[in-house]
Order: sequence, then C-alpha cells, then structure tokens
Amino acid sequence: MKKKFTSLLTASIALAMVATGCSSTKESDTKTAAATAAQTAKAAETTKSASPVEITFWNMFGGGEGDFVDQIVKGYNDSQKEVIVKQLRLESNEYYAKLSTALSSSKGPDVAVAHVDRISPFVKAKQILPIDGLASKVGFDMKQVSDSNIKSVSYDGKPYAVPLDTHFHMFYYNKDLLKKAELLNDDGTPKLGDLTPDGFKKTLAQIQAKVPGVQALAVNTPYFQEPFLNLYYEAGGDILNGDMTKSAINNEKALSVLKFYMDLYKNKYSDINDKTPWDSFHSGKAALWFGGVWEAGLLLNDKALNIGAMPLPAIFGSQTHWGSSHLLVVPSYVTTEKQEASAKFMKYFSEVGGKTWGQAGHVPSNSAVTTSDEYKKLPYRNFFVEAQKTVKFAPKTDKYTTIITTVSESLQNILFGKQSPEDGLKNMDKQINDILTN
Repeated sequence: MKKKFTSLLTASIALAMVATGCSSTKESDTKTAAATAAQTAKAAETTKSASPVEITFWNMFGGGEGDFVDQIVKGYNDSQKEVIVKQLRLESNEYYAKLSTALSSSKGPDVAVAHVDRISPFVKAKQILPIDGLASKVGFDMKQVSDSNIKSVSYDGKPYAVPLDTHFHMFYYNKDLLKKAELLNDDGTPKLGDLTPDGFKKTLAQIQAKVPGVQALAVNTPYFQEPFLNLYYEAGGDILNGDMTKSAINNEKALSVLKFYMDLYKNKYSDINDKTPWDSFHSGKAALWFGGVWEAGLLLNDKALNIGAMPLPAIFGSQTHWGSSHLLVVPSYVTTEKQEASAKFMKYFSEVGGKTWGQAGHVPSNSAVTTSDEYKKLPYRNFFVEAQKTVKFAPKTDKYTTIITTVSESLQNILFGKQSPEDGLKNMDKQINDILTN
C-alpha cells in the first residue's frame, strides 16, 4: 500500500507540474500575443499618421485662371508630404448646383471655392464651418487678410471662409486709339476731361469723331448688371435697405445711371448689340472698357496691345464700385483630420499661392502678398490695390442669388425696350420685395 501510495503521489506531483507548466506556457503566449498586437496596432497607427492625408478640392476655374490654380496645387503638393490635394474642376454654369447638392447630402469636397455673394445660404444652413479656429490650429494669421475681406465673410463675428482675392472692374484704355483722338497725355494716361456724366459723354463724342469705326466705350451689355452697379454704387445707391428687408433700387440714382447708358447706345458711342464686348476691346475695336481685373494678364502683359489701366472714373461722384471675392470654404461634414489638412492648404493658397494668383489679375486678400516687391512689379498693380479699397460687396442675404438674377433680367428688358426705365425699375422693386417677403 505504501509503495502504491508513493507511486500515486509521485504521479500526482508530476501531473500537477505538467498542469502548472501548461498554464504558465499559455499565459506567456497570451502576454506575448497581446504585446505583439499592441505593437502591430501602434505600428499601423504610426504608418497611418505618417501617410499623407488626401483632400478633394472643388473649383470652377477654367482657362488662364485654371492654369494658375494648377500651379498653386502642384506647388503645395510638392512643398510637403503631409497633405495631397486632388482637385476637381467643374463647369462654372453647373458649379453651384453641384456644390449645393454636395453640401446638402454631406458628400463632396473637403475644401471648395465659393464667391462671397454665395455663402450666406450655406452659413444659414450650417453647411460650412467657421474658419478662425482652424486657422489658429495651423498657424495661419488671418490678420494678414484685409479688413474688408474678413468683414465680407463674417457672420455673428466669425469668419466662415478664407478670402483669396477681391475682383472688380478696372478702366482699361487703348493708348493708340486715344492718341488718335488727341486724348492721351505725354505720360500715357488718358485725358478724361470733366468727370461728370455729361463731361464723360463729351470725351466719348471726341473719340467717335476722331476715330470713326470703333466704339468709344465697349459696354458689357450681356452682363449689364455689373456696369450698372459700378455707376449706381458710385452714385451712392444700394440694392437693399440697411436691414435688408426691402428693395432700395427704385430711385433717381438708378434712373440717372440707366439713362446715361441708354444715351451711350443712342449716340452710338457703344454698340448695344455687341455680344462679346471684351473681344471688341481686345481686338482694338473699342477705345475704352470697364473690364475685370481677371483680364489683366491678357490685356496688360502683351505690350503690342498698348493698353493701360486705372480705377474706374468717378463719373457719378464717388469711387465706390461693384466687386466680389473668391473664397475657400470647408464643409461641415468634413472629418477633423481633413479639416486640418484643408486649413493647411488654405494657408498655403493665401500666403504663397497668392503671389501666383495675383498674376491672374485678382487682387490677393493677403496683405503680405500685395505689399511684396514681387506683386508691386506687376503692371498697374498699384492702381489695382487702390481700386480694391473702394469695392462694395453684395448684401449678405441668403436670397441674393435670386435677387441679382431678377435685377439682371429686368435690366435686359429695360435696355432692349421691353419696358421704360421708370416702369422697369418699379417692376424690379416689386419683384425684389416679393423675394424678400417669401
């Protein structure tokens, strides 16, 4: 019995030792596996954080503007390894319809271009983010951006976009044609005479008499709302009243500006049937032109054209004139990681890309760019910066797109004789009030 008991005891101890050994081995394996998993997860996270964040950038820039944007995007992608910008360029006539759909469905760009007069509905619907916090996070000092630009994108004290530029109209003049009309000074500036509506018409009459066969002033009749607003704002006019509850456009100021332009057509100083007045001026078939700053690269860089530029003349009493602005916005649905990546790109576009963008003619919003020697060396840019200071932006209402469409259509009816200026303004006033009420 003793021998049998000893054998059993020995077997039990051996079994216990085996069991203990198995338990110890499993615990070690578990700890090793856990450590390995943790290391793998950490390595994956490190790899993930080291990988560049890809963001999608929507814009509507074509032609020469698109070429400059391509340079800016390529410059940013080449300058660092944290973010990759993939751009999608859409047709301008469908851009806002697609952007609105994207913002509503939370599926679309991570950063997008918008015009300053288009963002009010997006802000109201909370579809785009305030930018100030993101700017601070990536070290972008928004005090570099001009006060007027920041004010134009601010709602309840918060900026909802990074303004890239201000764009507006300059007064371009063909020096060769003005010389023939005996209206060119020795320094190459135009002799404009008395800057009143009647005085300016006398200048145009002299061009017509001395240089027959060309328009004295090409007027952007196809998009007449812009040249109209230029002079209407000069006269001190507004589209809406101060609190944006009623139309303010049916008045003597608007009537005077309309009659001024209609006199130009009547006296053949301008051709009301010219569907491409920008081409007429570019090809030497017009002496003067209220043209966009975005035309500067085409008109001023070609010395053979012999064209000069200056701020719009104060024909109706002040230098105030129509203007707009391109912005960068970040949709509300964008993830935190991509918000920061988008902010880094916006910072670059403003601070570095602004120098390239300034070559397109737009006046960069970043003062560090407009005060740089590089920008100042561009032709006539001192006048561009001067003119930017007196721009009047659109009223900040989410109904502006509908309002300006109504204004545009009503002006066309007036110009082409479907309504008298008086009746046209009265009808325009009523339509705007209906839009505001509904």
